[in-house]
Amino acid sequence: MAKPYYEFFCPVKVIAGNAALEHIPFELATLGSKRPMIITDKGVRANHLLEPIEAAFSSTDAEIGYIFDDVPPDSSLQTVRKAAQLYRDHHCDAIIAIGGGSVIDTSKATNILVSEGGDDLLKYSGAHNLPKPLKPFFVIPTTSGTGSEATMVAVVSDTEKNVKMAFASYYLMPHAAILDPRMTLTLPAHLTAMTGMDALTHCVEAYTCLASNPLSDAYASAGIKKISEHLFNVIENPSDSQGRLELAQASTMAGIAFSNSMVGLVHSLGHALGAVAHLPHGLCMNLFLPYVLEYNKEVNGDKIGELLLPLAGADIYAQTPANLRADKAISTILAMRDRLFSLTKLPRTLRETGKITEAQLDEVAEKALNDGSIIYNPKEANIQDLKAILHKAW
Repeated sequence: MAKPYYEFFCPVKVIAGNAALEHIPFELATLGSKRPMIITDKGVRANHLLEPIEAAFSSTDAEIGYIFDDVPPDSSLQTVRKAAQLYRDHHCDAIIAIGGGSVIDTSKATNILVSEGGDDLLKYSGAHNLPKPLKPFFVIPTTSGTGSEATMVAVVSDTEKNVKMAFASYYLMPHAAILDPRMTLTLPAHLTAMTGMDALTHCVEAYTCLASNPLSDAYASAGIKKISEHLFNVIENPSDSQGRLELAQASTMAGIAFSNSMVGLVHSLGHALGAVAHLPHGLCMNLFLPYVLEYNKEVNGDKIGELLLPLAGADIYAQTPANLRADKAISTILAMRDRLFSLTKLPRTLRETGKITEAQLDEVAEKALNDGSIIYNPKEANIQDLKAILHKAW
């Protein structure tokens, strides 16, 4: 049944395929830009991922104004201010983010400062505090997980106060997302697995949580199908260029889906665990996904059951009686996690991470209860419910 009211918005142009990078100078020129700044990290540069982009600019009258490769794994206000100053010093007129979640968040925040002036990022934190459009901004993801290339959110750490600052505005959405399989070919197996489960969780929560709508459902279910069909092939054949492109597209679809329909309890628990144990976001998603689906099943088992088709294919879906499809979907995800563990040692339980003690679970539960994502979960949860899920995931 269609919702009586919903909104769906995605202004990001997607440029995808085997020669997508070569289109960047032309796409920038259509926005009046000729001197972009590249924001990236040391790992991306060391893996020679900038070379095809630099080559694309060599035959045009546009030039790369500056390459900032100093983004840490967890971006900070200091990093953003430094990047903004270098952008101004080198008279740049656009930003190209090349990297994973931290690089993309840093780039979004840098774009706020270079567009608005000054270096006080804090006055723009929160939701919808940007007064006007920002400078031209492109994102080239080097992982297939966060979906940040299609979202309006950025998170930056204030290391002095030890808090994470969130920024949300439609103006933070990139002008274009460039998906080129060359950018993820060197991604190691354990990161391919972890980011794949991150994207899968985005799709599953977008599809099963309270703000889902017919358009976000279409993106989410298509993303799940791509991940379940290609993730293991890519892990076993890392140079599978077409599979890499399929996973990149799935991640972007997931970003479009969840930025229009929100996420739920898996993310609340994941955010809380990340804050307490400093574990990567994709790993946290992998730990909690099946247990939250089990918890939610009594209120939205039908919707969870529909996931069986993109997760396991038409034959298994047809052979499974309707009343058993939710259980089968959850067991399919459990089996995926087991297979990923055998291939890449991606932890399935909190204990397997070796980074958290049972004594810390109460703190995780309390933080999760106060996380904003919990309000979109289809089934309400109190502190005891959260502790029960954490003990299942232990």
